[in-house]
Amino acid sequence: MAKKILVVDDERHIVRLVEVNLTRAGYDVISAYDGVEALEKVAEDIPDMIVLDVMMPRMDGFEVLKNLQADPKYKDIPVIMLTAKAQDADIFKGWQSGVSSYLTKPFNPKELLVFVQRIFQSLDDPRGGGDGDETSRVWDM
Repeated sequence: MAKKILVVDDERHIVRLVEVNLTRAGYDVISAYDGVEALEKVAEDIPDMIVLDVMMPRMDGFEVLKNLQADPKYKDIPVIMLTAKAQDADIFKGWQSGVSSYLTKPFNPKELLVFVQRIFQSLDDPRGGGDGDETSRVWDM
């Protein structure tokens, strides 16, 4: 069964770009366009991972993260921050908030796929093993 990834960004073209690349790589993708909608989607169907923007209407990505971490059902969902907030303080805040990875816009979709695959590999093999086949296939796409 394919892993399910929730993509959350208020910029529809970014959501579409990430959706296309993740779907092509074999993942099931669901989308939300703000933080409130993201939490609703998580409550409906818990994803295996979340790709989350920071600056969004109604609720920003840090607030979404805070809500997820406050709930035992959701606190272990890996989160990749994908954001235009590239200042050192923003990146530090992301890491302190408990994200699995932090990627700044503009971004390379293949790099995002590598992050996704590495996180799933580390969850599947906590010792950090894995032969790298999945990652090398990304660059062949």
